[in-house]
Amino acid sequence: MSPRGEDAPATGDVTARKRGRPPRTESADTRDRILTAARAEFSERGYDKASVRGIAKAAGVDAALVHHYFGTKEQVFEAAITVAFAPALNASDAVADGPLDGVGERLTRFVLGIWENPTTRTPLLAIVRSAVNNETAAAVLRRLVASQLLRRVAAQLDLPDAELRAELAAAQLVGTAMLRYVIKVEPLASADVEQIVARVAPVVQGHLTGD
Repeated sequence: MSPRGEDAPATGDVTARKRGRPPRTESADTRDRILTAARAEFSERGYDKASVRGIAKAAGVDAALVHHYFGTKEQVFEAAITVAFAPALNASDAVADGPLDGVGERLTRFVLGIWENPTTRTPLLAIVRSAVNNETAAAVLRRLVASQLLRRVAAQLDLPDAELRAELAAAQLVGTAMLRYVIKVEPLASADVEQIVARVAPVVQGHLTGD
């Protein structure tokens, strides 16, 4: 008979539990709970006041497990906003899906559509507010926007200054979104979205394809 006894757990199982790692079947659910809690924490408290301990408590796990899956608070923030930012990453499809002379309207409608939808607007507001108030959060957002969004849009343009064009178009759309949805400047905040598209789309088109 083994000195461990029949009911004794294997050494590997003991080590895994000591490290706070859940069984593999629970790993995906645990990660999802942590990310959900992180988005809520950053949304309600902002980047500065949010903490790994608070995220862990809301997710019902130990803080060490948050670090195990995601690392530092900055890395938790990046993972959380990547999920929330995912719908915006399809903006490059709006550029590719149709003739180039209509790309400004397609991209404008796509971006404003994300902001108009309450489900996607709420996490975006949390991201923007955190980035405005904290340089670390701003750096994470810049990295995500540059690598995941602008470069994808630029790749569809096939022009020598495509990255600059994409950035200028993004600046126009982000500025519009900030004034309408975050700062809520009137009459822009209450204007019909079709009126905004009609005004903004030609400017975005000029940035992307104009001489």
